Amino acid sequence: MRRSKTQQISKVIHAFLKESGLESRLKEVELINSWEEIVGTLISKRTKKVEIKNGKMIIYLRSSVVKNELMMLRESLRNSLNEKAGEEIIKEIVLK
Repeated sequence: MRRSKTQQISKVIHAFLKESGLESRLKEVELINSWEEIVGTLISKRTKKVEIKNGKMIIYLRSSVVKNELMMLRESLRNSLNEKAGEEIIKEIVLK
């Protein structure tokens, strides 16, 4: 017997992630994993760690020169990250 309310598994998973609040967390992880792709290899090699907490992306750097460079590009970097995520995930970028 065929069920009348069948749905695609991708839509069911997407709805579950959205309802449980995991969708935004998955987007945060995706942004962290694509850090090298977004900023390039040179900056990525001088990055110790990247994390996102409460809409803040915290970037730990090894180089003060790179820190100064990213300080000037913070807003455009934030826009690029949010564009990649498809929504405003990053509200602020903190460089350490």
